[in-house]
Amino acid sequence: MESDLDFAYRMQLQEALAASVALQPSSSSSSVTPPPVLVPADEDISLISLQSEELERFDKERNDHEQCEIEMRRITYDLKRRVYDQQFARQILNISEDEWMEYGDNVERPFGEGCSTQALAADPFRLYFKGLISDEWINGSMAKLSAIGVAICDPYDVPILQIQKPLVSDGLSNGTIDAKALIEGLNAALSLEIKDIVIYCDSHALLQFIVGRWSAKQRKLAMLVDQVFLLQRKFMSCQHFLVARNDVKFAFKFARDAIESQLTRSKKSRYDKNLNETCTICLEDSSVEQMFAVDGCLHRYCFSCMKQHVEVKLLLGMVPVCPHEGCRSKLNVDSCRKFLTPKLVETMSQRIMEASIPVTEKIYCPYPKCSALMSKSEVLAYATNLFNNADRTGVGNCIKCHGLFCTNCKVPWHNNMTCSDYKRLNPYPRSEDAKLKSLATQNLWRQCVKCNHLIELAEGCYHMTCRCGYEFCYTCGAEWKNKKATCSCQLWDEANIMYVDDERDHIQRQNFRARRPR
Repeated sequence: MESDLDFAYRMQLQEALAASVALQPSSSSSSVTPPPVLVPADEDISLISLQSEELERFDKERNDHEQCEIEMRRITYDLKRRVYDQQFARQILNISEDEWMEYGDNVERPFGEGCSTQALAADPFRLYFKGLISDEWINGSMAKLSAIGVAICDPYDVPILQIQKPLVSDGLSNGTIDAKALIEGLNAALSLEIKDIVIYCDSHALLQFIVGRWSAKQRKLAMLVDQVFLLQRKFMSCQHFLVARNDVKFAFKFARDAIESQLTRSKKSRYDKNLNETCTICLEDSSVEQMFAVDGCLHRYCFSCMKQHVEVKLLLGMVPVCPHEGCRSKLNVDSCRKFLTPKLVETMSQRIMEASIPVTEKIYCPYPKCSALMSKSEVLAYATNLFNNADRTGVGNCIKCHGLFCTNCKVPWHNNMTCSDYKRLNPYPRSEDAKLKSLATQNLWRQCVKCNHLIELAEGCYHMTCRCGYEFCYTCGAEWKNKKATCSCQLWDEANIMYVDDERDHIQRQNFRARRPR
């Protein structure tokens, strides 16, 4: 702006000087001094070209805005006519056959302004939205890309408007970008003169914010939530529903397509483009080399979704199976090596081995440096080959470290001493067990009565489900039967329910960490 002002000032000054010279009488009648010719400098030429580019850009934006308004008016008109036709068709279906045979030829209801304005208030329309933040490789470096996708559907889930737009991801979190997508969708619905809207959200935290149950702590998110409140008041009715990620119809794909449009990829052959497959979990297109087929059921998912699925199941102490709904096909460790890290492969092998041994048969090596998991029958069979009457005396031999221990009281072998004598001479637990018990008491951990695993409540209600499937009350330990408590304890504590991460703005669902006692 300063350069433009300087340029304009110089031009005006030169024009004033030229006019002054032209009007001033000449001292010689034979010659008249012509006004100086203004020759713009290189800097002035660049400024002129810059101004022309700005004017062209402004004209293009104005034309695009006018075309957008024209298209929005056309969509609104088509939407009104479609809704009107559906309502009129339902009225015709309610006419009896006798009345239709007698008066059917005279039934008419022309479409006009008087009825079109009421058409959009008959049934609520549906709004699906999604915001995505993705780390992508661009020109050999990692870049963070973000985009939003919005789908507005009629009451029968037929899409009438789609929006996909990239955003600048600086300072955005998952919660803020979802809120931006919702604002974009609400503005579009208002421009279509929709009065009744149903909002479908896949984020539990954002839903609590926009319905007013929770207050956002992050400043940027709080400002966006306030905008959502103002927009929702402009509708006659506004309902909210929490749905799964796969049920955010069309919006996820629109957001992903907007991210794909930002990527600068190298040109691929036509053959490579045909070797893509869509993952039914994330709805992203991946090459067939990056798709995993579950042994047995042959359900296919991308490596990224499978890795996340396995990680979550292992974190909960469960054996991961096929993520397809209702499918119980087991995952093969060797097949999962394609997308799992060596540490996860080891953890998965451990979980599978633990699940293969019944709870009453599990035995851990009592030596702290080993702690190998074995079955009681396996230990006795191994010890019988080395000792006589191993099943009667209870002597066991670890199959990993070969240390001797007692299979009855789970301690190192007490030679020439019965279990009762050993317990009488050693009334206090070992230092490791005492430390674990003290830590459990200090942190209010609970022990599952079925598999003896220690469970810690991170957040959520007091209804706990152990990895062995046993359900109980975290407060008193009473069993839950048929999804109902058998005690009268409080179901939850508000401090455990209201925890929200400011950075990611999502609710951490009820998790538990299982620890094995020595």
